[in-house]
Amino acid sequence: MSVHRHHYALPLTLAILLGSLLLPTPARSAEHTMQDAKPKVAVIAHRGASALLPEHTLAAYAKAIEDGADAIEPDLVSTKDGVLVARHENEIGSTTDVATHPQFAARKTSKTIDGERIKGWFTEDFTLAELRTLRARERLPQLRSTDADGRFPIATLDEIIELVAAESARRGRVIGLVPEIKHPTYFAGIGLAMEDKLLSTLAAHPYTQQAPVTIQSFETGNLRQLRERIGTAHRNLRLLQLFGGCKDRPYDLAAAKQRTTYGDMMTPAGLRDIATYADAIGPSISSVKLTTATDGSTHSALVQDAHAAGLQVVLYTFRPENYFLPREFRNGDAVTARNTAGSIRQMRGYIAAGIDALFADDPATARQAVDSD
Repeated sequence: MSVHRHHYALPLTLAILLGSLLLPTPARSAEHTMQDAKPKVAVIAHRGASALLPEHTLAAYAKAIEDGADAIEPDLVSTKDGVLVARHENEIGSTTDVATHPQFAARKTSKTIDGERIKGWFTEDFTLAELRTLRARERLPQLRSTDADGRFPIATLDEIIELVAAESARRGRVIGLVPEIKHPTYFAGIGLAMEDKLLSTLAAHPYTQQAPVTIQSFETGNLRQLRERIGTAHRNLRLLQLFGGCKDRPYDLAAAKQRTTYGDMMTPAGLRDIATYADAIGPSISSVKLTTATDGSTHSALVQDAHAAGLQVVLYTFRPENYFLPREFRNGDAVTARNTAGSIRQMRGYIAAGIDALFADDPATARQAVDSD
């Protein structure tokens, strides 16, 4: 698809539409009162409507927008010829039909990615033209429908932006973009760093020159560099520091023999440091411990500490199947069954604790949880 050169004027209701996640806002004060306007939690479609359609396809993103997502999340990896495409990992054996293409059989190999040995087919060994011949597959066939396997191609970042711009214009509402830069140390090491390419792609599209964009990463160095690059001039661009397990380390720090863990980064001192370069944190559900006060209200120390540091909290990832739900939210159906009611109950607990946004595989379910709060 070609880049449309229309000028997209963003409505003044942008902050209301997307909550405060995707726009620069003053730091939240611990003393904010009940009289302050409380924006709704933003719903971010995790890899599109990935509970319903193969992840990271234009069809999955379109369905997410149809189902009320405030923003969509494309994970970004690079092709051999430097094009940014949407895949959860650069290894594509489990999410495409590459194994059925005999012309690519010899491309199967083993690589060390972020310290882990992985066998398969990798995007950086394919040109965009070659990747265009592949079709997406469901990543979790044991849990989710495979009816759409083989129907949808791999999407480029340019195509995703064009889709979002067109849907925004058609629906009369702003739709944000939350791209994640995957394995930045690895890709930089093979001469395919993605940060400059991402910024230039965003700048090339009128929509993303103004629309809310939040760039995320599990590493720290690339976010610090991006902060220096974008400064405060690009008010629509924000940065999100993702967290892995508490005992794990960001790979760029591990590669540099630094001992800082994600758990260290979640302390009040660690959060204050993150606030010098990022606007939000992205912990996993398991990292956010909920407590109930004597008055019945729900709280989280991490959410409170992050807000005190001026950071917003974007929680990942809510999924609608019993398999992913804690026991207290499961129903009597099979572990593989969808459980919309249980998923909504789970989300509402974290919403009550004050998170600012959430990633969900099923945006329609998340929309119900947010709108019924």
